[in-house]
Amino acid sequence: MLEFDESENQDKLDRLIMGHCLELARGALGKTAPNPLVGCVITKNGQIMGEGFHPGAGHPHAEVFALREAGEKARGATAYVNLEPCNHYGRTPPCTEALIAAGVARVAIGMIDPNPLVAGAGVARLRDAGIEVLVGVLEAECRELNEAFIHRMLYHRPFGILKYAMTLDGKIATTTGHSSWVTSQEARSEVHKLRVACDAVIIGGNTVLRDNPFLTSRRSRDDNPLRVVMSRSLDLPTEANLWDVSEAETLVFTEIDSNREFQKYLRQKGVEVVETSTLTPAVVMANLYDRGFLSVLWECGGTLAAKAIADGAVQKIWAFIAPKIIGGEIAPSPVGDLGLTKMTESLELENVSMRVVGCDYLLAGYLQQEEEKT
Repeated sequence: MLEFDESENQDKLDRLIMGHCLELARGALGKTAPNPLVGCVITKNGQIMGEGFHPGAGHPHAEVFALREAGEKARGATAYVNLEPCNHYGRTPPCTEALIAAGVARVAIGMIDPNPLVAGAGVARLRDAGIEVLVGVLEAECRELNEAFIHRMLYHRPFGILKYAMTLDGKIATTTGHSSWVTSQEARSEVHKLRVACDAVIIGGNTVLRDNPFLTSRRSRDDNPLRVVMSRSLDLPTEANLWDVSEAETLVFTEIDSNREFQKYLRQKGVEVVETSTLTPAVVMANLYDRGFLSVLWECGGTLAAKAIADGAVQKIWAFIAPKIIGGEIAPSPVGDLGLTKMTESLELENVSMRVVGCDYLLAGYLQQEEEKT
């Protein structure tokens, strides 16, 4: 069991223990939708009395697991939780009441819950019960961990991540369409980790034809996202890795009455097919929102990537840049035509970070939300 030095400055101690909360919460990456990632740690005299994390919808919350482990030792202790404890009855009772009943003396919270059913009510309930409450410990880190949950609550759609790998001269494939492999094995391993954290990964029909991908995390079936294909015409091969659903589920979106015979074939293979009157990224994201999804990964080609950006289906960019040059005037780029004609119209990323992955670079950043633009 971890121990913390009580002689540390209280602010530093709070940050250290909240960091452990975040580590616990990450244990359920990709498994909690539509719920957030939450970890809880209960400490007394520098020692952990109990800890836990929320494993998924329908299961007890992190506070419940931590309190169960702490038992009577929770009385007079400090509870750390990266997201404000709930104060309403849902699938489980309010965590605020569990903390109050356990007799904790202090609660340190990473961030306020954006869920309107909580949104400060949990903090108010704890304070009304005479418990000392501290809010905002490692808030930036807590918000980043649950950025998809926050986005879902604020905008009522899943959080979209566009991932692509390109050469130094901005190409995702050669002029012949060959794209294996733009980046290193280390970069591809990072993508597998990203898939674990996402609820679905989306490609277009051309990617099925060109790459015949697996779109798995290379881990257990439980760690694989739902594989989604968008194809208006369903002009797709009968033999494709995505039609084998023994390792991961596959969902195909198409337009009404398109290629009925192939639809029948896919359903016989165990692939789910959804017909829509108009097939757009926005329509697909609305469907995935209704399924309770939090994070959706776009691993598509440039044409669909541009449509996803234009539709507001992408909030974050993961761009792997390989130190290679292949040239070619018609070699494809990661994002197709957005209709922009001036450099002043370009879409700028915010909160940009960059790190080395193998011999490649990973640049990550956020597109400004349409509702927030002035």
